[in-house]
Amino acid sequence: MKAAVIYKNGELPQYTDFPNPIVENENHLLISVKASAVKNLDKHIASGRHYSANAKETAKVVGGDGVGVLEDGTRVYALGVTGMIAEKAIIDKTRMVKVPENLDDCTAAALPNAAAGSAMALRFRADIQKGETVLINGATGVTGKIAVQLAKYYGANRVIITGRNEQTLNSLLELGADEYVILMQSDEDFINQLKGIHAATPIDIIIDYLWGHSAELILKSLKGNGSFTHRTRFISVGSLAGDTIQLSAEILRSVDLQLSGSGFGSWTKAEMVQLIDEILPEMFELAASKKLVIETVSLDIKEIEKAWDMDIPSGKRLVITI
Repeated sequence: MKAAVIYKNGELPQYTDFPNPIVENENHLLISVKASAVKNLDKHIASGRHYSANAKETAKVVGGDGVGVLEDGTRVYALGVTGMIAEKAIIDKTRMVKVPENLDDCTAAALPNAAAGSAMALRFRADIQKGETVLINGATGVTGKIAVQLAKYYGANRVIITGRNEQTLNSLLELGADEYVILMQSDEDFINQLKGIHAATPIDIIIDYLWGHSAELILKSLKGNGSFTHRTRFISVGSLAGDTIQLSAEILRSVDLQLSGSGFGSWTKAEMVQLIDEILPEMFELAASKKLVIETVSLDIKEIEKAWDMDIPSGKRLVITI
């Protein structure tokens, strides 16, 4: 079969021949892949930098999930047991979701990672309640845009967003955001603006896709002065702005703060089952009815080497079609 293969960590994937995967487990199925999204997670795993990467693996097909057709003709989205940017792949039958007929392959391939990166944080780590105020740090990316829409879908009264691109931030007001705080201002102005927002409408939940310096500033804006404070749940989902921060112990002692993360390893088995059985089917139906929007850029698998490091417009997901 043809596949996108990396032979050494750090190299670009190549469009080449690769042995067909063989089903060796009764819980596994063979799928003919039609589309697979390229995500930062895929790139980090392929490079060996992600904590879930298999350091001993040599030649490997890239891509962690995708949309395809089973041998009986059923079209599904699934997590791959083998790499998914290939003509054929092995999937686990417990980790697949039927795709609605009126939802295209590219949208169905692009949506699940963004939905998981937002819905799991909002529902399970933040336990979002109707009427709450949500701050999304780094809302202009693909997952951030989905988080804006899902925060409102799950009942948030106000959604505050941050980002660097003011034009994109403005466009998110049409998707449900109520107010934005631009990152391209002085630290003092950023903190003061957030303090003003928090004083007027206390922030209940922070969904953070950036970490780094912006997370430090957000946490500083919450710092108390010894009086009673509003309880805020800070959920780390991504670290696009850096993997480490400086966090003053005074912040932790001066504010009612819950600090946690959402990602592989932090989710329970029961939550993963709920993601597959409930959340993703619901997300697919929302997208099929145009109530959930995600933008994609698609390229054929033959162009994988060029596509891998391509500069994709902010807020759009690259999808490889097979």
